[in-house]
Amino acid sequence: MFRHVVLFRIHDHVSDAYVDAVIDTLQSFVLFPGVVSWMTTRSLDERKGRIVVEDATFESREAFERFRADPAHATAAQTMSEIADWWVGDYEE
Repeated sequence: MFRHVVLFRIHDHVSDAYVDAVIDTLQSFVLFPGVVSWMTTRSLDERKGRIVVEDATFESREAFERFRADPAHATAAQTMSEIADWWVGDYEE
């Protein structure tokens, strides 16, 4: 299994409605081939700002690389680069 965990710190000027729409888009990746599990949600702890948590498991590193090369991922990454800073944790189980 290949794990992909991302913490997005949403910029302060971004509306909650837009964040909700982005979360819906990110959550739709659960349907991507090779995804074992996918969860995207807001952190309950907002002491350091609004954080969106993306926690995904892929069947393999290869499945993750196919996902990462997909145009839908590129579009989402571009969107997130405009509204957030992020930290990624990728590892194999």
